[in-house]
Amino acid sequence: MSEQNGVTIHLEQIQDYEFKVKFDLEGVPPLLLDEPEPLGHGNGPGASRLLAAAVANCLSASLIFCFQKFKQKPKGIITTAKCTYTRNARGRLRVSGLEIEIKLDQDTSDSTWLKKCLEQFEDFCVVTESVRQGIPVQVKVVDAAGQTIS
Repeated sequence: MSEQNGVTIHLEQIQDYEFKVKFDLEGVPPLLLDEPEPLGHGNGPGASRLLAAAVANCLSASLIFCFQKFKQKPKGIITTAKCTYTRNARGRLRVSGLEIEIKLDQDTSDSTWLKKCLEQFEDFCVVTESVRQGIPVQVKVVDAAGQTIS
């Protein structure tokens, strides 16, 4: 993994709360970030949305990686992330939790490989396990029919 020693990104303020994020990856276009109204103009996702996306992406990639270890090829899982907020004792808004649902694209009932993947995929997700140090993260995996399997 090329990220073992970390990554570097650069943010450049465009105006108000709007920033252009430049990644340390060649050929990857910049990403526009902005806070929602009334602070910003909502011209891009804000930090909370990026946090939810990062956790959802990491979990999805980790599960797909496990699938591939068992010679499985998912065709298109769908992951949904919900970020919830609460106010702390000083009245400051904080992320209080993330709920992630991963919907599989195939019928996987009675599969021994899936059971093994579900037991371990979260543990290999760098972002989720780091975020869990301070924010509760709930993960649910559902099958193609929408039935909860983990």
